[in-house]
Amino acid sequence: MSVPGQQMRVVSGMRPTGRLHLGHYHGVLKNWVKLQQEYECFFFVADWHALTTHYDDPKSLNEHVWDMVIDWLACGVDPGRATLFIQSQVPQHAELNLLLSMITPLSWLERVPSYKDQQEKLKERELATHGFLGYPVLQAADILMYQASMVPVGEDQVPHIELTREIARRFNYLYGREEGYEEKAERAIQKMGKKAARLYRQLRTAYTEQGDSEAIERAHALLDAQHNITLGDRERLYGYLEGGGRIILQEPDARLTQSPKLPGLDGQKMSKSYGNAIALRDDPDRVTKALRAMPTDPARVRRNDPGNPEKCPVWQLHEVYSLPNTKAWVIEGCTTAGIGCLDCKQSLIEVIIAEQHENHRRAKEYSADPTLVRNIIADGCERAREVAEDTMEEVRHCVGTDYY
Repeated sequence: MSVPGQQMRVVSGMRPTGRLHLGHYHGVLKNWVKLQQEYECFFFVADWHALTTHYDDPKSLNEHVWDMVIDWLACGVDPGRATLFIQSQVPQHAELNLLLSMITPLSWLERVPSYKDQQEKLKERELATHGFLGYPVLQAADILMYQASMVPVGEDQVPHIELTREIARRFNYLYGREEGYEEKAERAIQKMGKKAARLYRQLRTAYTEQGDSEAIERAHALLDAQHNITLGDRERLYGYLEGGGRIILQEPDARLTQSPKLPGLDGQKMSKSYGNAIALRDDPDRVTKALRAMPTDPARVRRNDPGNPEKCPVWQLHEVYSLPNTKAWVIEGCTTAGIGCLDCKQSLIEVIIAEQHENHRRAKEYSADPTLVRNIIADGCERAREVAEDTMEEVRHCVGTDYY
């Protein structure tokens, strides 16, 4: 359940586990740059999440954090449009994570698809830990803390967002039905005036008794237009419409992002752990050498052997980077042996290096001024703490820990 009428807010984070590569740029950062133009965005360094799998390598964490922030800034993530912060510097995340863990059934965590999948992929690490099992709750806290409307994710992360929604729903069910809830809702209705109050009741009846979805949309619009009720009353009446309680934590929606399938230098998915990535700040000589060594269609043993682009990992990079006329040239040249593999790769090398040129320039400026980077994050952390504390004041009140 989300609260209509609120500004659309986006929350997303990245784990600092090493240098970012082209897969991160096309899969995440380009989307962030677009989202920051349209919504209020909170982008965070998920350093606690990194510790769920890399808890035995704390020395690398600090370096990875600042390298990643510089990569964000170099790729166009704008601190003037988005709030950039480090998860661990907003302690409210830990507090909400703890409180949500009190109400989250163990069976919900064990059924998360990525739990066993990650244990299988990372066999060399000891992941039978409380932190690793519970990381979806921490992820839920990260999102719910900022009352996010939307979370940009790939298809494999959708189950995590659904779990976040379930946790929010359970929290609201347990704590949203404050003492005297219905009486307070009725008093709020009366504040709307006779005509609006009568219409609200009619629409609520149409939805709760007849399941009329149009009625609830009209009721939401009616509440949005009310200026003589408080925000607390408005949220209370949103919940009352659906027979539930007051909305404390907003249920977010998953926004599917289409991440291009970017192959690594060996044809597998590009990944730091596979050692097959092109980093965002690799120099042109390294990019050239690495791409020239990429495997191609195994059928092209000799220069005059025709090939099939669909069987070549280099073609997958062309699909992301190249213009239609270049793609047509590659298909024609490959299938007729009109061009060699090095010819095919050279056009790709040029466009990737050109794309990285501006990122290199901006990264160099930020690397030369670490104080600027730290100030950007310090400002973002301060803003994040302010918003987080607003949420936690309400949460503490609901669970009964606001003693003073």
